[in-house]
Amino acid sequence: MDEEYDVIVLGTGLKECILSGLLSVDGLKVLHMDRNDYYGGESTSLNLIQLWKRFRGSDKPPPHLGASRDYNVDMIPKFMMANGTLVRVLIHTDVTKYLYFKAVDGSYVFNKGKVHKVPATDMEALKSPLMGIFEKRRARKFFIYVQDYDESDPKTHEGMDLTRVTTRELIAKYGLDDNTIDFIGHALALHRDDRYLDEPALDTVKRMKLYAESLARFQGGSPYIYPLYGLGELPQAFARLSAVYGGTYMLNKPECKVEFDDEGKVIGVTSEGETAKCKKVVCDPSYLPGKVRKIGRVARAIAIMSHPIPNTNDSHSVQIILPQKQLGHRSDMYLFCCSYSHNVAPKGKFIAFVSTEAETDQPETELKPGIDLLGPVDEIFFDIYDRFEPVNEPTLDNCFISTSYDATTHFESTVMDVLNMYTMITGKVLDLSVDLSAASAAEE
Repeated sequence: MDEEYDVIVLGTGLKECILSGLLSVDGLKVLHMDRNDYYGGESTSLNLIQLWKRFRGSDKPPPHLGASRDYNVDMIPKFMMANGTLVRVLIHTDVTKYLYFKAVDGSYVFNKGKVHKVPATDMEALKSPLMGIFEKRRARKFFIYVQDYDESDPKTHEGMDLTRVTTRELIAKYGLDDNTIDFIGHALALHRDDRYLDEPALDTVKRMKLYAESLARFQGGSPYIYPLYGLGELPQAFARLSAVYGGTYMLNKPECKVEFDDEGKVIGVTSEGETAKCKKVVCDPSYLPGKVRKIGRVARAIAIMSHPIPNTNDSHSVQIILPQKQLGHRSDMYLFCCSYSHNVAPKGKFIAFVSTEAETDQPETELKPGIDLLGPVDEIFFDIYDRFEPVNEPTLDNCFISTSYDATTHFESTVMDVLNMYTMITGKVLDLSVDLSAASAAEE
């Protein structure tokens, strides 16, 4: 281990694995270590026995749930937008050759106490029970504007500069009501709160276009895709990729103490009495607790069920977004469901997650609006975890720390953190103009 590396990455969480892959592909010499004897860190994937040990303190799950090894329960489950940034990053590194994706059946939104399919196109807007007849026509006009909008063609802008016009002003032009704005902002554009309304509209329009383009790509009921066997496949795929480029992965390395020189710059990492030298360290917050601050907590429930979530058209995989306004909360709530059709549970079993930014110490009570949508559950676990963000100055100490995973059940915020870190580490912007068809070859 007494070698010199360009970068040492600590923790095999999703963000760290993606960065390690990107840096390896760039030709940097990377050592990747984890104190645990398993991949994934916070974003690991557990079988049934591991799940029982973690939440019930015993290693004897009830036999009626089926074989432990048939479960791959992701602790931080997130769907990928089919044409989204993460898929572009995966294609850029060519890690897609180790992964098989399958489309996700449904994308729904909670509105006035009911679950509705998210309408994403002008045609779907006309059919949606979310809106009355006049509102449908107004929404259809807005959807057509968004579909036709092309940043480089002023003829499609209808005289508006979307880098200046706020989302609120753009939507007012089409006369949409609060109810419609709520599902467009939270379930289509995937904003996590309502700040976007007073920000330039271009970002929201681009997000809506991404949703519609992703939806069109697989002709499924949603714009999302998910790997067979779950996200636990990603860190392992990146480990294989890294080996191809001469990177080194080491699991089960206790301590992983980051060493600094007199000026506070990182010089290496020590584990079991040996020090590997390096110029930079990339890690999750748990490896450098003195350089991060707590910014919030996520409350989550994990349920094992024997049926799909009711009112989702029997979807075997689905996301439901419950916008904050509908709940009277400060943050949105997210429902994620996956099943044996993605090989994450035995035949006939479904895994559902409910998550939100915690506002109290009572996850059972706080998550109730989401749990009420699940129907009967075989088993349910509750959990709260802290979220951290870095407070260090990477230009001074050469430590690049990721932010903890949020409550969202899609990857958009996670991958933005990765790209910002990549730019800070390398000084360049990642080129994401890739051939998107490279990830669809693995369909069905």
